[in-house]
Amino acid sequence: MINMSKLVNKLYQNNTIIFKVILFIITTVAIVYLFPKGGQFKYDFDNGQLWKYDNLYAPFDFAIQKSEEEITAEKKQIEANSKLYFTYNSSVVHQVKNNFERRVNSLPVSDSLTARQKSNFIRKGLNIIDKVYKVGFLEVVSQDKVVNKDEFVSIRVDNEVKDIPFKNLFNSNDVLKIITQNLDENFEVYGTKQIFTILTEVIKPNTRYDADFTEKVIANEINNISYTKGKVSAGELIILKGDIVGGKKLAILSSLKSESESKIWTESNYNWIILGYTILVALALLMLLLFLKKNRLDIYNNNNKVTFIFFNVFSMIFIQTLVIKYNSDYLYVVPLSVLPIILKTFFDARLGLFTHVLTVLLLGYVVPNSFEFIYLHIIAGIVTILSVSDLYKRASLFISVAQITGIYMITYFAFSIIKEGNASQINLDYFMLFAANGLLSFLAVILIYMYEKIFGLVSDVTLLELSNTNSKLLRELNEKAPGTFQHSMQVANLAEAAANEIGANSMLVRTGALYHDVGKMINPMYFTENQTTGVNPHHELSPRDSAKIITDHVIKGVEIAKKYNLPDRIIDFIRTHHGTSTAYYFYRKEKELNIDTEVDIKKFQYKGPNPFSKETAILMMCDAAEAASKSLKKPTAQSISDLIDKIVDKQMADNQFLNADITFKEIEIIKKVIKKKLLNIYHLRVEYPE
Repeated sequence: MINMSKLVNKLYQNNTIIFKVILFIITTVAIVYLFPKGGQFKYDFDNGQLWKYDNLYAPFDFAIQKSEEEITAEKKQIEANSKLYFTYNSSVVHQVKNNFERRVNSLPVSDSLTARQKSNFIRKGLNIIDKVYKVGFLEVVSQDKVVNKDEFVSIRVDNEVKDIPFKNLFNSNDVLKIITQNLDENFEVYGTKQIFTILTEVIKPNTRYDADFTEKVIANEINNISYTKGKVSAGELIILKGDIVGGKKLAILSSLKSESESKIWTESNYNWIILGYTILVALALLMLLLFLKKNRLDIYNNNNKVTFIFFNVFSMIFIQTLVIKYNSDYLYVVPLSVLPIILKTFFDARLGLFTHVLTVLLLGYVVPNSFEFIYLHIIAGIVTILSVSDLYKRASLFISVAQITGIYMITYFAFSIIKEGNASQINLDYFMLFAANGLLSFLAVILIYMYEKIFGLVSDVTLLELSNTNSKLLRELNEKAPGTFQHSMQVANLAEAAANEIGANSMLVRTGALYHDVGKMINPMYFTENQTTGVNPHHELSPRDSAKIITDHVIKGVEIAKKYNLPDRIIDFIRTHHGTSTAYYFYRKEKELNIDTEVDIKKFQYKGPNPFSKETAILMMCDAAEAASKSLKKPTAQSISDLIDKIVDKQMADNQFLNADITFKEIEIIKKVIKKKLLNIYHLRVEYPE
């Protein structure tokens, strides 16, 4: 029982690590599952490239496979040159003759139509019918199957097939002409008209286009196509080092690649190849985790953010493999640039580029022409990181996407002319795909909004909305604690200017500064900036109680922020803007009242935590500097400079910035910015005469 308790405690203490391990394993397995189930050829080559390896000899006998283009061309040629088959129906001829004889025999015998004449009519009519059906009377719907009337077609009469010119088959006009020409002009008019009418009514087409049989013959010929065009024997020289890959050499290398991959991917090798894929994917994801641990510790310690990054990597690989399996022609329509856009928006450019490069490298195992694919997307990713910024500005994303699309097109153009040797063979369809890729990149805006809601992250667009002073919470702060609101505005201006100087997130620090003191709304009159009547309620309280009210504004601020659903990144500024500093005025006053008693300084300290980023460190400096500057009776350049140095040096001595990734140089730059801004605020004005 004791061991089980220890195990549970151990698991609880290491739950974040266990979660990362599980996430790592699930992501690795999912990506490996998406990989193509085939071995990898050990040589990389492409049309028009130099063969950079040693002389290559055939390792075994193999056939030279025809290319897809050659096979498609052969199929089209078979379809174009194949004969059309028509079916001759003999039973129609017998039926027509019987109908004709019956119709003529049913005519009444009279002075104008004698029995002898009827007998002559039947003989003449049957003779005409034989002429009509000698070759075949073609039905109307089958007459347009052949464009060239001199072309030979095949006629199937029972089990016999014979070829005849298509023009020999009779159509309706031909039949009418035969009937007219073969009627005896010496017959009485009455008889001639009768026989003409009967013949035109009983004669009907007996030959039709046999689509099923024609397609069957074509399919049989296509099935008999040879998919090879020669053989290479083991030991035969395939290509010399430095030769250009192309023509027959390209066909032989492609055949060798196909044959080698089929030999590699066998049941016995299956597990080994899966192991190889797993190691490669695991290494890439491990590099990502190590990067986070070494350079982005705050992200690494946040399982929600790590999950978000892994989810985006997997999503991009999943979408790309799905497109390749459906139709590899649409390879470049997937907007992989969305990944660095999203990661830069929520985190930073370096993490965005690092993750994008790893994702593209993993996709190199999935896509055809992997070198071209990797080069294109890494260049596009770099341009994305360099160009995409300030997404809250409407024109920014449009300009960036246009630049990314342009880089795709230029890079593809360069690859094409290298492979083809000229610009005439460039596939213009790819430029349309890149344009579609650019349009799909605008989905980043929708995804950013969705991810904010799902993962609780904050983008610059949200920060812009939160920094609007007409928002509900800031309006309430202005109404209940107007002095605090003005103080927050001044601190926001100072912090934004300082962040711009050292390359921190100015939008984030400005928004955090606007909300950092919202906890003062609970007891506004206990804070000097809101005391307009000259009455100080602290005079009625003990120093310890006063200190509690002062320090509690941080806790109250966090509670209010959560009530109004402020993002965690903004709440961090509320938590850290005083760090673990002391309400020193009340601490000293308590010591004066209790000279003989040791005062517990922890009762007068803020609960922290200390700032853990450049932005939160900037806010702490600017907040303390702006508040203290109000105590200067005669603000001069020297007095302001001495005050800022004293405040920041005290914060550094108390180790308030120990967890923040901020340098001494950056702190000195921030101090200079604060001094300059405060001097501008308190500059002397000309004294106007009364």
